Amino acid sequence: MAADHPQQRPRRTQRQRSASTRLAILDATIECLIERGYSRTTTIEVASRAGVSRGAQLHHFPSKADLVTCAVAHLAERRGAELRREAAQRRLEEASSADRTAAAIDLLWSIYSDRLMVAAIELWVAARTDAALLARLRPLEQQFGQALRQLCEELFGPEISRGARFAEAINLTLHMMRGMALWGVAGIDPTRSARSVAVWKELISTLLREQAI
Repeated sequence: MAADHPQQRPRRTQRQRSASTRLAILDATIECLIERGYSRTTTIEVASRAGVSRGAQLHHFPSKADLVTCAVAHLAERRGAELRREAAQRRLEEASSADRTAAAIDLLWSIYSDRLMVAAIELWVAARTDAALLARLRPLEQQFGQALRQLCEELFGPEISRGARFAEAINLTLHMMRGMALWGVAGIDPTRSARSVAVWKELISTLLREQAI
């Protein structure tokens, strides 16, 4: 009787290998930005962390500006998908307006209080004196803004997001959260941010409720 042979996995295609390499490079870039900051993030360090050759890294991302902006865009897209899944799990569409608003604020704050925001802040600060980075960051910020507005409409739902004051309320919310994200980078006590978010949920619920009256 012939011996059984372990089932062999199908060989990955070139496209799959390329996508895997690209993902490893992007993840390594985010790690570098968070741990070392923009100025100390080098393409050589990223290639080493990703376990790829310098040539492979340059093939996917010819410049440092390409590398870091693509990495942050990748992370933002992934976080957006995660938030949508979490919103679905919480079944926000079945919640009352007040509960849905509070949950939406919590989900938005989870973006601004995690690694995505740390990496983004590194780029914003560096872009002030780096023309190549600024040129790549400006259109990316526009894309972020559009994606974030769409996410907010989904999180809050049509009943709230169609209100006359919704856009202004969201702008205020995001500006406040960006400021608190800077607190976090500066090492300020995170409980202060938690208290601020709790107060803001009450204020924003009142503002959005009044627009429906």
